[in-house]
Amino acid sequence: MHATNSRGRSPAFLQPQNGNGHRSSGYVPGKVVPLRPPPPPKSQASAKCPPIRQEARASFAFSPEEQQAQGGTQKQKRHKNTFICFAITSFSFFVALAVILGISSKYAPDENCPDQNPRLRNWDPGQDSAKQVVIKQGDMFRLTSDATVNSIVIQDGGLLVFGDHKDGSRNITLRTRYILIKDGGALHIGAEKCRYASKATIALYGKSDEGESMPTFGKKFIGVEAGGTLELHGAQKASWTLLARTLHASGLTYGAYAFEKNFSRGLNVRVIDQDTAKILESERFDTHEYHNESRRLQEFLRVQDPGRIVAIAVGDSAAKSLLQGTIQMIQDRLGSKLIQGLGYRQAWALVGVINGGSTSCNESVRNYENHSSGGKALAQREFYTVDGQKFAVTAYSEWIEGVSLSGFRVEVVDGVKLHLLDDVSSWKPGDQIVVASTDYSMYQAEEFTLLPCPECSRFQVKVKETPQFLHMGEIIDGVDMRAEVGILTRNVVIQGEMEDSCYGENQCQFFDYDTFGGHVTIRKNFTSVHLSYVELKHMGQQQQLGRYPVHFHLCGDVDHRGGYRHRTSVDGLSIHHSFSRCITVHGTDGLLIKDTIGFDTLGHCFFLEDGVEQRNILFHNLGLLTKPGTLLPTDRNNSMCTTMRQKVFGNYIPVPATDCMAVSTFWIAHPNNNLINNAAAGSQDAGIWYLFHKEPTGESSGLQLLTKPELTPLGVFYNNRVHSSFKAGLFIDKGVKTTIASAADPREYLCLDNNARFRPHQDGDPEKPRVAALIDRLIAFKNNDHGAWVRGGDIVVQNSAFADNGIGLTFASDGSFPSDEGSSQEVSESLFVGESRNYGFQGGQNKYVGMGGIDQKSRTLPRNRTFPIRGFQIYDGPIHLTRCTFKKYVPTPDRYTSAIGFLMKNPWQITPRNNLSLVKFGPHVSLNVFFGKPGPWFEDCELDGDKNSIFHDTDGSVTGYKDAYVGRIDNYLIRHPSCVNVTKWNAVICSGSYAQVYVQTWSTQNLTMTITRDEYPYYPMVLRGINQKAAFPQYQPVIMLEKGYTIHWNGPAPKTVFLYLINFNKNDWIRVGLCYPSNTIFQITFGFLQRHNGSLSKMEDYEPVNSLEELQRKQSERKFYFDSGTGLLFLYLKAQGRRDGHSYCSSQGCERVRIQAATDSKETSNCMAKAYPQYYRKPSALKRMPAMLTKPCQGCGTRQVVFTSDPHKSYLPVQFQSPSKVETQRGDPSVISVNGTDFPFRSAGVFLLIVDACSVPFRLTEKTFFSLADVSLVGEYLKTGIPPRSVVLLSTRGEIKQLNISDSLIPLGLAKPAHLSNKGSTIFLGFSGNSKPSWTKLFTSPAGQGLGLLEQFIPLQLEEYGCPRIGAVRRRDLELLKQTSKAH
Repeated sequence: MHATNSRGRSPAFLQPQNGNGHRSSGYVPGKVVPLRPPPPPKSQASAKCPPIRQEARASFAFSPEEQQAQGGTQKQKRHKNTFICFAITSFSFFVALAVILGISSKYAPDENCPDQNPRLRNWDPGQDSAKQVVIKQGDMFRLTSDATVNSIVIQDGGLLVFGDHKDGSRNITLRTRYILIKDGGALHIGAEKCRYASKATIALYGKSDEGESMPTFGKKFIGVEAGGTLELHGAQKASWTLLARTLHASGLTYGAYAFEKNFSRGLNVRVIDQDTAKILESERFDTHEYHNESRRLQEFLRVQDPGRIVAIAVGDSAAKSLLQGTIQMIQDRLGSKLIQGLGYRQAWALVGVINGGSTSCNESVRNYENHSSGGKALAQREFYTVDGQKFAVTAYSEWIEGVSLSGFRVEVVDGVKLHLLDDVSSWKPGDQIVVASTDYSMYQAEEFTLLPCPECSRFQVKVKETPQFLHMGEIIDGVDMRAEVGILTRNVVIQGEMEDSCYGENQCQFFDYDTFGGHVTIRKNFTSVHLSYVELKHMGQQQQLGRYPVHFHLCGDVDHRGGYRHRTSVDGLSIHHSFSRCITVHGTDGLLIKDTIGFDTLGHCFFLEDGVEQRNILFHNLGLLTKPGTLLPTDRNNSMCTTMRQKVFGNYIPVPATDCMAVSTFWIAHPNNNLINNAAAGSQDAGIWYLFHKEPTGESSGLQLLTKPELTPLGVFYNNRVHSSFKAGLFIDKGVKTTIASAADPREYLCLDNNARFRPHQDGDPEKPRVAALIDRLIAFKNNDHGAWVRGGDIVVQNSAFADNGIGLTFASDGSFPSDEGSSQEVSESLFVGESRNYGFQGGQNKYVGMGGIDQKSRTLPRNRTFPIRGFQIYDGPIHLTRCTFKKYVPTPDRYTSAIGFLMKNPWQITPRNNLSLVKFGPHVSLNVFFGKPGPWFEDCELDGDKNSIFHDTDGSVTGYKDAYVGRIDNYLIRHPSCVNVTKWNAVICSGSYAQVYVQTWSTQNLTMTITRDEYPYYPMVLRGINQKAAFPQYQPVIMLEKGYTIHWNGPAPKTVFLYLINFNKNDWIRVGLCYPSNTIFQITFGFLQRHNGSLSKMEDYEPVNSLEELQRKQSERKFYFDSGTGLLFLYLKAQGRRDGHSYCSSQGCERVRIQAATDSKETSNCMAKAYPQYYRKPSALKRMPAMLTKPCQGCGTRQVVFTSDPHKSYLPVQFQSPSKVETQRGDPSVISVNGTDFPFRSAGVFLLIVDACSVPFRLTEKTFFSLADVSLVGEYLKTGIPPRSVVLLSTRGEIKQLNISDSLIPLGLAKPAHLSNKGSTIFLGFSGNSKPSWTKLFTSPAGQGLGLLEQFIPLQLEEYGCPRIGAVRRRDLELLKQTSKAH
């Protein structure tokens, strides 16, 4: 059977390699292979020649009786048909020959196109919502028109293909309640090598409370069961990219302008910059009442620069005192023809250009009659900025029922142009796009509709709507903050049909809109599934688990391991305005998710469900506006969490902060997955969350894993970006509760649980070496709380950037002793920016605005105006920060902003093994370190971790003192007389050696411990203890080694005390004296605790001695001395074993002393009054305080200048220093800095640097200076003296009255000639070549003012520059994609 509009020979298809015995007719997963069709049987060769066009029957399948009858009819007509067949065959031969010779035609068949299989029959089921269609063996249908049916089941080799036309002229919508594909059935819309060109829509209809619910799948679905094939391939589009130039609110750099006022008597005047649309002056001249006002207006207009836009509108009346000289000035300078006859209360408006003549003037007048002007006197003219943005200036004047109105508007017209990083020529007018927020609120994401734009380059589009928010399109302070821009429109659409509002049992207490959308579910042993460039909207069902836009359900291995020749994939999907997640990977391994957008969805977006999913690849996906949902506790927000209590035990009320509030754009429930080039651009809680299931959950419960997730090495994490989330950009911590609610634990199943720690080891075996998890190239900005929170070890963060976060990065250890096994964390080659030049934009649920940054300008803020911003936060440790740079941490009167800080209100331990090295602080870091002070956020700063905060400055790059320790200023356990106080930091810098003593007591709840160093008895440290209310309180002070300490209690002495030596190296020691009643009897033992099994080895008993002097002589022996007079039990804690790496304990085990005390006394055991001054010792330094370093640190800070999401590109950092007139007179130089090399100039004139745009590292080709006397030569130089493919950097100094270079700047990037007269400073970045890059810019300042410091990052060696190819550019991301795709 030939296909309708057949285009050649029949495509045949290889058999799939996976699934059951049923096979869809003619399809192999992922590829259509052209083979010759088998010849027809000889017995029918001369008897049967089907018609060229044959429609499928309405029954949709031929019964055996129908087939027999049809065969009989054909037999009777055999002789009659012989002649017809011969004629048709001859004709077909010549047609085929013509095709081969290239004579014909656009209808030649494409052998890769499923819709061109000649065995297909056209199918038009019509509009019948009751029709239940079954497509089975022998049914091979091509849908050619719109249709509505009740349901479609495709099985037993049945095939449904959407008809197409390569000119895209078809538009087919199929409405159905569901489509079920199984047992060899197949649904095709396009193919990977023959993408669907027309518009195809599958609309899933039905309400949650009507119609039949199918087993397994429910309602409103496309379902693929064993043996089913689903191949949907829309037209390929660039899925998402980044802005390449900042998109300003209103579309104009300085914003739109609107003004309206009643009875603003006189002439209201606005002066607008013709190059930027900025309002320069706003004045009112009461020319009705005062002649002097008329004279003032005349002078005002006289001094305006030529080319300025002037708008004038009458308020009330303006004619009575309007002098003739002023009228003449308006006529001469603005070209007005109507001002001369302006009468009493006439409404008049004008928009003109200074010295532009009457042709540049638009004006309107209306007479005043009966208290009305009968409409607006409205004047309007359109202009372009130097960036090419079209805008309109409008002035109007009107009387309405005795009320005078006048006003002005400055606004964009005919759309706003967006400049994008990548080629978006595949985006078409009418398409919908989304631009992500680049501020703290994800709700600043905006949708736009594309307009026709014939003047746009392939890197530009024009949008219909006016932007409401600021969207950054720049690299700012070295951090890539360019907004993501995604295309939502596809030509293949799956959508749910929705009701106007919420109804029934659809969580209407939380949602006022319908959340019962469609869903696509794929189950195990499918034959083939590939979805590419498909749009899914109004998908997902909020009230039921398992109903997601795309859901791979318990599919097992879906790549080569599962027998699939072509890896199962979803590519280029657009999932938006949906109601339950984006893509769910459930019990499925080896799936590729690529170039997919998830926008405006409820619940976790890219969701790995049960904690068993591994080897999946998420490559270049974008998720934004991820909102809370109701399905799981971790999806819920505060109100949902406390309201939904059906699955808790008893009367338990969930705690939102610890049970819920974890909704994430990427929810990664197993570390062995790969994230490359993804963007999480706005989530209610977290961008990317790695969590660790103690055991498989959900339908995977009971599955035995070879390794535990928390022990499994991390897959690839490379070049991901996270921003505009509330809790954290990246979160690595916690797990979920894996037991049902009970009296023992009333919390809901799968609520958030603090029960897991990431401890990756080789092969997931804790007995094998650790394997460091590598977070490589993370960009985190504008996250309210944390850029990244990372717990576990070993974990390394490198080549990363953190900017404008509440807290840039926090490391939390694998766990406090004794559970920690010696893990560590490191951050290196990274950049931290406190408050960047991304000032943000109020609105979109941004709650906090205040002053900040190095210039103390108004900006949006994380949390609130008092929140202490920190770059790197130390929690417990051990951590290592090295080769990192900090910029722009400047406190304000409202808040402490520091580069390095500590976890606030920290009850936990902290280790002196935290160390920092090779740290660089930029010139605008005024608080390197801050230890906190009592007040907002810090509260009383009296918890154990607060008091013991400490780190080691190994090379002096933080403090200026090499090998120094930095602690809190009031901590006298670590001091000596030579320590240096830094009051500003609330810190003390000391030399010495430090460790910790872990003190654990039994059955002593709410007991406070006081520890005092013998050298500072009047400065004790009082510790509340960790787990104070537990049966085993623990205390862990940091102590200086080789010193004596006494320990006291605020109640009866504990009968059992354990002392552990933490971070002691071999032969390190301290002496401790513990307070007990004088009649106490002791049993003291020593041993090495083996933490993995709790056993003790090498146990020894302590024996008493008669004096402290004897104890001192025998400090290496197991001896103790009890001074009954003071009540102090003295013993030495001296390490015998060697400590390896970052382990808290020795390689032989944890050295532990157990003190068992017997006494009948109930008195408080505080011996301070008796101990001192008897045991007082004069303070001394055992390690001399080093001299302060005088030379700047060599090699400190990150070696990277810029951190971008396209690291394969080279960016040239350029800075301009443009001083004001006052600063110039003071002698400050003007500077152009290129890649860190300064080019200063001090003479008035124009300075130019020409850089080769195709050379890396940069190559300066010319440096030219034009003095004031030679300024007239600059224009000709710009026209003729610059070689092609060059970057032009121009800066002026001094007052240049006439800089006549405007026309010369147009070939270098400007859209129109700029007004450059009487400027204080002019800076220009241009390009000489055949393209106009988005980074070309002009900056000017008013006379006498400078531009300050400007920074730009210019991409080099771009293809559009016309640079010669220098070989393949290494793409690490593509290498990793290839590597992970091949891994089995």
